[in-house]
Amino acid sequence: MTTSIDASATPRAQVQIDLAALRHNVERLRASAPTAGVMTVVKADAYGHGLLPCAREALVAGAAYLGVALPQEALALRAAGIDAPILTWLLQTDSAAEWIPVVAEGVDVSVSSLAGLQHACEAATITGTTARVHLKVDTGLGRAGATAASWGELVSAAARESATEAIDVIGIWSHLAFADEPDNPVVRHQIDTFTEAIAQARALGVTPQVRHLANSAATLRSPHAHFDLVRPGIAVYGLSPGAVVGTAAELGIRPVMTLTARAVQVKRLPAGHGVSYGHQYTTTRESTVALIPLGYADGIPRSATNVGPVLASGARRTIAGRVCMDQFVIDVGDDVMVEGDEVVLFGPGDGGEPTADDWADATGTIGYEIVTRIGPRVPKVYVGGSA
Repeated sequence: MTTSIDASATPRAQVQIDLAALRHNVERLRASAPTAGVMTVVKADAYGHGLLPCAREALVAGAAYLGVALPQEALALRAAGIDAPILTWLLQTDSAAEWIPVVAEGVDVSVSSLAGLQHACEAATITGTTARVHLKVDTGLGRAGATAASWGELVSAAARESATEAIDVIGIWSHLAFADEPDNPVVRHQIDTFTEAIAQARALGVTPQVRHLANSAATLRSPHAHFDLVRPGIAVYGLSPGAVVGTAAELGIRPVMTLTARAVQVKRLPAGHGVSYGHQYTTTRESTVALIPLGYADGIPRSATNVGPVLASGARRTIAGRVCMDQFVIDVGDDVMVEGDEVVLFGPGDGGEPTADDWADATGTIGYEIVTRIGPRVPKVYVGGSA
């Protein structure tokens, strides 16, 4: 006996990516920083939304730059024919191996140390291409970037290499620690420190084409941090960078991702029946429960056990019992639900469904983690594209 597979069958779950919403968000961010260009950050597969489609739509919406963490992400953009300026900032410094292909492709590289500068120069020599460098100064975050004590030495070395045309210092940049708290005095201190670092660089013979400091929160709420370029990430995808900054609606941005699934089994359980591993949920009366085919292997937080919100059968529900690797259960009481009915885990919220920020609140994390953790087993469907 042979079995045919219907390729058009509705998937068990899917992520819908609204590219029109993404373009709207980029335009909103451009309007928030009218004197600066916008570097749209598309690292981590565009925060789980799809690297190439989101990068292309961001450029259509007027982004001047693309930003990624890993060199492999930058090379994927170049391989897809995207020739816009790209900055990558998380390169290995134990050898020049990762630096060579990105320098060859004209990708801008972040340099935080003399070792990084050396590798950029090595890559330039090997490829016969001037390396496009953004010098990073640590203004207080304590992650990447040259410290105040080492900044002068790094800039002086960069000035010498610029004179040989091994490198071109395109930018100077840093990263804020408290941008999601705009009134925190550390923000003002970091801006002042950044300004001083730029002045020191100029005194040592390095004048960058672009200076950039602001992430999503600072783009929206701290205009004094805009400089020449802003680097929004999470706001591009319609999520708030923090409660103090404001909700997505208050910020004028629209969530881009909607996650849905379809019930694969619906059945009645008697009162007092345990649900899922460890019986962390027990029915309080005879109830209809539905099995939803998404689990932590798909990116659903296990911490959503008994707290994860969904929209099902016309009302908000909460996950009933432990989230498993491939599935979870919801209890809809006496409401009508049948196999194949759609369940919305999160989306823009326009139809009463939870948002990714609601999920973050319920599970004690941030919206960034909710959207970036959705795994490859969940297919993406793109709507609202500009083509």
